[in-house]
Amino acid sequence: MTTNSGIATFRAGLVQMCATRDPDQNLADATRLIREAARAGAQYVQTPEVTTLIELDRNRLFSLISPEEGNPALSHFRALAKELGIWLHIGSMAIKVSADKLANRSYVIGSDGDIKARYDKIHMFDVDLPDGESYKESRNYKPGTTGVVVDLPWGRMGLTICYDLRFPYLHRELAKAGAIFIAGPAAFTQTTGEAHWHALLRARAIETQCYVLAAAQTGMHEMGRATYGHSIIFGPWGETIAEAGTEPGIIVAEIDPALVMDVRGRVPSLTHDRGFNVVVAAARMRPGRDIL
Repeated sequence: MTTNSGIATFRAGLVQMCATRDPDQNLADATRLIREAARAGAQYVQTPEVTTLIELDRNRLFSLISPEEGNPALSHFRALAKELGIWLHIGSMAIKVSADKLANRSYVIGSDGDIKARYDKIHMFDVDLPDGESYKESRNYKPGTTGVVVDLPWGRMGLTICYDLRFPYLHRELAKAGAIFIAGPAAFTQTTGEAHWHALLRARAIETQCYVLAAAQTGMHEMGRATYGHSIIFGPWGETIAEAGTEPGIIVAEIDPALVMDVRGRVPSLTHDRGFNVVVAAARMRPGRDIL
């Protein structure tokens, strides 16, 4: 479909799932939901972060993960994208890159089944939360070093994963590299999701004047951790286009790339950057005077 502007619109689908410790089960669940989104008319389908496995035990994690070459899950997703004739974005899956490190890697697969882009998550989530939960992503994962944009049939997309959401400079650089869509597949915790998920995603959409599409993990996972859900699509004005709840499933929405150009014409902030320095202004006190 095309609008009066002559720019093609498309339907985007987000898959929301509750990944388990069983890769075969996760592959089956993701496949079922991807097919459901395609039946609903989605031409681009995004899955969440860690689509194929959530596993805390390091030894078991490494025993179940394969390198990219010959990876059975990746081969399956490539064949599925070609069968369905969709652009399939695997939000991320763990890929073995050395004996003691994995990559948290996104794959954008074209409708011909070819891999069009790879992105390794740059920012590692290493934190001890007030509720006692602890995350040390850098223990198992090697951080990426390169921002990535990829050309879809409807425009350019910038790639991020989960914790990258908290780093606005990455998103702005993706927009300056021509992105009009930004993908943010995630596995946000319940605690951080309740506090920050909507605010951060809306801010990134407004700052970059991009569509932001974020497929999410949801629910209580086998290892006792809860993720927030609420897969969501924000428009470039910061408006909510579609949002899921907390159950596994899909959302599908019409995306109009021309809206990005309209918003950027109204508020051309991406062209108004100015260089500046930061100085520390030292407080000065008059002799003999106390600060009250």
